[in-house]
Amino acid sequence: MTLSENQIFDIFLKTKALLTGHFLLTSGRHSDKYFQCAKVLQYPHYTEQICSVLSNFFKYHQVDTIISPAMGGILVGYEVARQLGKKSLFTEREDNKMILRRGFNLDNGEKVLVCEDVITTGGSVFEVIDLVKSFNAEIVGIASILDRTNGNIKFDYPFKSALKLEVVSYSPEECPICKENKIPLIKPGSRKVFK
Repeated sequence: MTLSENQIFDIFLKTKALLTGHFLLTSGRHSDKYFQCAKVLQYPHYTEQICSVLSNFFKYHQVDTIISPAMGGILVGYEVARQLGKKSLFTEREDNKMILRRGFNLDNGEKVLVCEDVITTGGSVFEVIDLVKSFNAEIVGIASILDRTNGNIKFDYPFKSALKLEVVSYSPEECPICKENKIPLIKPGSRKVFK
């Protein structure tokens, strides 16, 4: 069974993964909405159902390996890899640079699918793409649970998201929530952001 976007959105609501307030996103931008995918991913049956949208899209692509940026993308990448019967790797940030650790490696010409939980500016995904290319491996596509790019990001590869939502985000200088100064800014994600 393939879930519709409405069904996936209902899962976000049911798991209380859609937060409202004043949030500092990993991209450094501010928003009044935050999608805490970890609240969805804590339920294996939801993870399996949502990731099947991604694995079904890429099942006819030639994929050797799934790679995901830590932390948010790890469970997404692992579940997509499980469904496709492929290897799953994840990248980590060291000295503010995305790297492979733990003995992970990519071979020359290896066909790689990048998986992420949420894409807003694509910053982490572009870093992973650059890392994959540094191994002379080949990107075959990008997959994410949630696309909140508002159509502003173009990848040079097939891109599939399970849910696409237009959510406004602001540069810190333009943030109307900051200007009102009524709701404190919080950073719910895993990556440190330097303002």
